[in-house]
Amino acid sequence: MSFAGRLRLGVNIDHVATVRNARGGAYPDPLRAAKLAEAAGADGITAHLREDRRHITDTDIDALMAELSIPLNLEMAATEEMQAIALRHKPHAVCIVPEKREERTTEGGLEVAREENKLAHFIAPLRDAGCRVSIFIAADEAQITAANRIGAQVIELHTGAYCDAFAEGRMDDAEAELKSLREMSAYAYSLGLEVHAGHGLTYDTVKPVAAFPEVMELNIGHFIIGEAIFLGLDPAIREMRRLMDEART
Repeated sequence: MSFAGRLRLGVNIDHVATVRNARGGAYPDPLRAAKLAEAAGADGITAHLREDRRHITDTDIDALMAELSIPLNLEMAATEEMQAIALRHKPHAVCIVPEKREERTTEGGLEVAREENKLAHFIAPLRDAGCRVSIFIAADEAQITAANRIGAQVIELHTGAYCDAFAEGRMDDAEAELKSLREMSAYAYSLGLEVHAGHGLTYDTVKPVAAFPEVMELNIGHFIIGEAIFLGLDPAIREMRRLMDEART
């Protein structure tokens, strides 16, 4: 495996569905957002089908699989229900994430080291079906090693702690988190894993992570959808794309 050139951008459209569901109607439509994202330069679309269907729904996944011409990255918990849905649709990628009903957003990385046997059996059918399996984890050597052992092809490093520290002005903590992300990106790459990253990234925090040569994809959603309220979805995505490209060069 060699370093990728252009860093890929996956746009998460969950919170388009959040706005739609607040009113209970059909608008705004996540599929329309996905198509606009593609036109603006997104390389893929990410959608998290949660157990409680708080934003993306089964119907959304049906529509995305039928209409998208760029890859869909289906985020989901390691449950039998979600495995069956993924095996029925066979999306390009499946990202396994931790999930608790009471959380507002994904709060941390998946605990792989303590659940190796269970997760290995869970992801095997997904790999056999042709899905590229990713594990969303903290920048922790033990978790990365375990993800490699269970047969994951990709890890997505949780950038939330870095972004939170930056937003709160705790710059020493932000630098420490960034150092850990940098070192664990290199470690995962040395094992032959494809490295992705995401969670909480903004225009102010994206460039240091985008500059890691081992990272091949960033998945960004909430901030982009928020900026789209003020700028429009196309300009919001294009600015993120510009910053990523600038960091890479």
